Amino acid sequence: MILRQFTCRAVVNACTQARIRRLAGSREMAKPSSDLAAFRDFFAKAENIAILTGAGVSAESGVPTFRGAGGFWRKWQAQDLATPEAFSGNPSRVWEFYHYRREVMLTKDPNAAHKAIAECEERLGKQGRKVTVITQNIDELHRRAGSKNILEIHGSLFKTRCLSCGHEEANHKSPICPALKDKGAPDPNTHDAQIPVEQLPRCERAGCGGLLRPAVVWFGESLDADVLSRSHEVLDSCDLCLVVGTSSVVYPAAMFAPQVAARGVPVAEFNMENTPATTHFKFHFQGPCGTTLPAALARHKSEPN
Repeated sequence: MILRQFTCRAVVNACTQARIRRLAGSREMAKPSSDLAAFRDFFAKAENIAILTGAGVSAESGVPTFRGAGGFWRKWQAQDLATPEAFSGNPSRVWEFYHYRREVMLTKDPNAAHKAIAECEERLGKQGRKVTVITQNIDELHRRAGSKNILEIHGSLFKTRCLSCGHEEANHKSPICPALKDKGAPDPNTHDAQIPVEQLPRCERAGCGGLLRPAVVWFGESLDADVLSRSHEVLDSCDLCLVVGTSSVVYPAAMFAPQVAARGVPVAEFNMENTPATTHFKFHFQGPCGTTLPAALARHKSEPN
């Protein structure tokens, strides 16, 4: 059973890396295989496939990750702005950051990896098989590619939540409000717009008018209990798991695939490099997800035409 206690979004530390290592017990881990034909044999037999995706799958669409060297918006990294405290202290600056990200996403398209996952879900669904995407991404590129069974564990850039009434809904307006039009430039020399709070996005429900916030899970916040529960159900029942473009350093998602592997289910990692969890997986395919994943998920010779 997938660990339930990790409900708060956090970055991996030495202690939690040790938890990953202990999942395999004291036995020596074999080096993951890069044998695509062997993976395809498991793929052909799988009835319930879980696909865990992270920033790497969207990076190939040109989506900024805001991680690592150079991952700044103005002089801040995402960890500086994606917190309840940052929003409470300066909602104008935080909304500028998220408005910028929303506007950037409107210029990006799903890449070959997103499309391969969506095509696989549709094709296998017609065979009575199931593919579920559990994503850490908030960009909705999986949805735009055509995926239907998606669990967005960190929320979405294109949803808002009212701080007064709690109502959450999709919001694809561009700009999201008049005061944010042409705001959010990432250049470090750009000054904050200092938009009055009453001009920031507001709830449009009758009688409310409360301040809206992005409906994303910020650092220090708990994941949505329903989304997390449904993710656990998928991972507990899957018979094949793919880890695509995720660094396995953000919790609780970093524990998902190692827990699946620990119960003997084959896990295949598709990534540009090894991660803290790589040695616990049966397969590892190195390279751009848009190159490696389409071949892995293509129609198998055993599938009906």
